[in-house]
Amino acid sequence: MMALVVYDIADNRRRTRLAKFLEGYGRRVQESVFECFLTLAEMRRLHQMVMGRVNPKEDNVRFYWIAAGALAQSLTIGSPLPEPAPQAYFL
Repeated sequence: MMALVVYDIADNRRRTRLAKFLEGYGRRVQESVFECFLTLAEMRRLHQMVMGRVNPKEDNVRFYWIAAGALAQSLTIGSPLPEPAPQAYFL
């Protein structure tokens, strides 16, 4: 499944640190939007880790759970459709 992580971070340093952190979990598709292929449990863990990296009084981070059927119905303008998760990873 896909988790969509979107954010509006007030501080440049926190915003840069969060973006670099999220690059380890998914693909950046816009300046403040990441598509992450995670299980629901992984998304919840990621949510906990992000909570320690932001200031809730100034920042806004949202996690959206996108079901497989909904992903296939996505529409885009100016970019390719979201790609499905890879079947395997090679190390």
